[in-house]
Amino acid sequence: MKTRLTDITEIIRSKNSGPYELTLDIIFKDYENFNKVCAAQVINADLIARLYRIPKSDIINIVEFVPAKAIKATIRRPLCSGDIGETDVYGAQQHAPLLDVEFEI
Repeated sequence: MKTRLTDITEIIRSKNSGPYELTLDIIFKDYENFNKVCAAQVINADLIARLYRIPKSDIINIVEFVPAKAIKATIRRPLCSGDIGETDVYGAQQHAPLLDVEFEI
């Protein structure tokens, strides 16, 4: 049976992590699902690279932050925040690809 990431999380969001980086926050409802997802390595470099259509070298880090039941992934922004052609200065609308993630754990 597949699990939707949106069904087991409280918050999925994105935000600036400086003018050249974006951070994706995935905050879980409970430790049970957080621990299962972490143990299965569901949120990994392959997934982030595929969802965001970036090379793995553009993934700065993926961190499991236990006190917050959160997984944080930081990636390089394709364009500098506020640069010509950049469409989301605050990086607040870049979490959308994570909303469709389904997996088995």
